[in-house]
Amino acid sequence: MGWLWIAVATYALLSSCAVKGSSQPVELVKAADIKVIAALGDSLTTAIGANASNVLGIPIEFRHVSFSIGGYGSLRDVITLANIIKLFNPSVLGAAPSPTVHGTTAPLGETGFNLAVTGHNTFNLPGQTRHLIDTLRSYQGLKFEEDWKLLTILIGMNDICDYCKDKALFSVDNFIHYMTVSLEMLMNEVPRMIVNVVQIVPMETLREVQRPAPGCLLQRSFCSCLIKPVGSSPELRELVEVNLEFQKRLEQLLYSSRFFRDDFAVNGKFQPEGQKLMVSSFSDPIDLICPPLDHPYIFTRPAAAKRGGLPPVLDDPASGCPSWATHRLFLLVLLACMALWTL
Repeated sequence: MGWLWIAVATYALLSSCAVKGSSQPVELVKAADIKVIAALGDSLTTAIGANASNVLGIPIEFRHVSFSIGGYGSLRDVITLANIIKLFNPSVLGAAPSPTVHGTTAPLGETGFNLAVTGHNTFNLPGQTRHLIDTLRSYQGLKFEEDWKLLTILIGMNDICDYCKDKALFSVDNFIHYMTVSLEMLMNEVPRMIVNVVQIVPMETLREVQRPAPGCLLQRSFCSCLIKPVGSSPELRELVEVNLEFQKRLEQLLYSSRFFRDDFAVNGKFQPEGQKLMVSSFSDPIDLICPPLDHPYIFTRPAAAKRGGLPPVLDDPASGCPSWATHRLFLLVLLACMALWTL
């Protein structure tokens, strides 16, 4: 952990100065400029069961350690996007401070701006988005028009899990429709926001969890469309193809200038297009990639959007991972957040 702390702290000293001025464009936003952090999605963002040691921990949503918005302690305690942003701006609003219990109503004092809901599908995303917009508008101490906001959205895996139950409702077209509606709401109503849309992962890997433990048995009901089909069956092949189509269509939606203006951008990233860090082994320390000193900003606009190009083809079509979204790290996040299935 020491190597990560030293690297991030050193970079924080070099680039912690926020850009001043009301006309600051989104392409010049640095980590220190982020005043508000938020998250929408499903159980991967509520982090249900993430720190569970047995099945009794299944109903606990460990929001305070959620990868995108967990605010527990500092970066020394848990590596989350919120704790990284806190290095640059210790007073950032929205980091989730506490765990919550699934199915109960929790106050903002416990959830922060982690407004994800366990079990939600993409058709629920517009409702989550409306809740977030209304919350940001009314939150005391937040300057809605002036503060830069960083929102992470990760949703869609439950659509894959439920696909066989209603192929029309959980279709690729509906996935893109509800994602588009939500992004348009944000772009039209929220100034100064960067939306970090996280690509969904290939779900077939979850079939490898076969231990005869209570959590593994529960998975058969929570994601039955994926777990129950026999290997190489037409049903499984169809679901794998649908999963890949979800990824392709989401990439096509985001890979343009549609959701970009001077004070709003979707698909923000700290690493430039075509240079994303590839992690092939978790046994060795991962090199920390920081924004370079000559461009200490959040990479917000795909180069292809400027030249009117098309998204890159899949590096490995069989893997189901689009090139810019091939984050094996997110597969680790997926398995870690669902560690309760192996209890």
